[in-house]
Amino acid sequence: MKPFRKTITKITALLFSILLLSSLLIPQTIYANGEDEPDFSLYAQSAVLMDASSGRILYEKNGHKVLPMASTTKIMTCILALENGNPEDYAIASSYAASMPKVKLSVKEGEYYQLKDLLYSLMLESHNDAAVVIAEHIAGSTQNFADLMNQKARDIGCHDTFFITPNGLDATVTAKDGTVKVHSTTAADLAKIMSYCIMDSPKKEDFLAITRTPSYSFENYLEKDGQFVRGGRTFQCNNHNAFLSMMDGALSGKTGFTGSAGYCYVGSLRRDNRTYVVALLACGWPNNKTYKWSDTKTLMNYGLENFEYHTLKEASFDESRLKPIKVNGGQTDRLGATAYVDIKIDRETKNDSETDDGLLLKKGENIQVNCQSATQLTAPIEAGTQVGTIRYLVGETVYKVEYILTSGSVPAIDFSWCLSQILKRYTL
Repeated sequence: MKPFRKTITKITALLFSILLLSSLLIPQTIYANGEDEPDFSLYAQSAVLMDASSGRILYEKNGHKVLPMASTTKIMTCILALENGNPEDYAIASSYAASMPKVKLSVKEGEYYQLKDLLYSLMLESHNDAAVVIAEHIAGSTQNFADLMNQKARDIGCHDTFFITPNGLDATVTAKDGTVKVHSTTAADLAKIMSYCIMDSPKKEDFLAITRTPSYSFENYLEKDGQFVRGGRTFQCNNHNAFLSMMDGALSGKTGFTGSAGYCYVGSLRRDNRTYVVALLACGWPNNKTYKWSDTKTLMNYGLENFEYHTLKEASFDESRLKPIKVNGGQTDRLGATAYVDIKIDRETKNDSETDDGLLLKKGENIQVNCQSATQLTAPIEAGTQVGTIRYLVGETVYKVEYILTSGSVPAIDFSWCLSQILKRYTL
């Protein structure tokens, strides 16, 4: 019996080791509060749920993996056209634009279209040729427009994104150093671009109006004797963003598909001061067209059920806690006294580190306040000198910075001050 028991014990230990190793090999999902929680079993290879107000990632699955993004590219094309173009302008279709593959408006070389009409064609039907007409009108060529796209991405803070085309068709280029660059982004960057389009862009309302329109019709134009006349062709565009009717508060979005990218989607939802963005990359291939809707609803529901809106003012640092700072070598009203300077928090001027007034927190999360200030200074000190900072953090991420400034000035001790103090003492 003893050898049998030993064999059973060895088998049990082996099975336990296999189970333990298997659990370590299961990919872990990173959540906003750093906890490990059950995976959603998303179809997308890469996914992000973002708080659009603060840019905070609430959930990610391979959120920083670089992948092609297909026609979700067009949200950048649209916002750049709105910010840099006049919607009433007439844009001419080139032979290159007319050569674009489906899905397309089927523009013809030499035709004109109003820029505003092309934006509906771009965002509702995802027409590839409309994207090229827009790009060439705004920047002169698709290459120049790609430069604008990449600069805008950097301005927004998307450093893992590289645009080559205005429509998202699969593309590669070879850089001067011989490296091959792919038209690509990450789910985190894509969510950040959408957040910019709906929250921060000066043309956010125009962007939302276009992307929320159920249907739109327009016509082409021809140029005759310096005038634009109707060209005789009419077009009807219908919105293919099915998510708009799937959940209360659905706000905007854009689908995409190419052979390399698979099905992609970026969408947003707003309820009760909470604005969420979901970005999905490589979310299935034919015949799995509906996977993106399932993943989007799963992530949006997770956000709605687990996160609440909090203002940064809730954790606002009490200015009365600030104490005057000792100033070495500073003038005082009498010999032998120690100079001090009062300090205050600069709450009148916004700074670059300050985001919107609120962010989404999960239950149990708190905003931490880190106040750091100089303990002593050396004269001379001018009023308005920065002597410290107050940082508002969640985890290790800073969401707001306030600056501590001196309220007054403290001149340095000099000969004139010494002489006046001696004379004052002698007189007294």
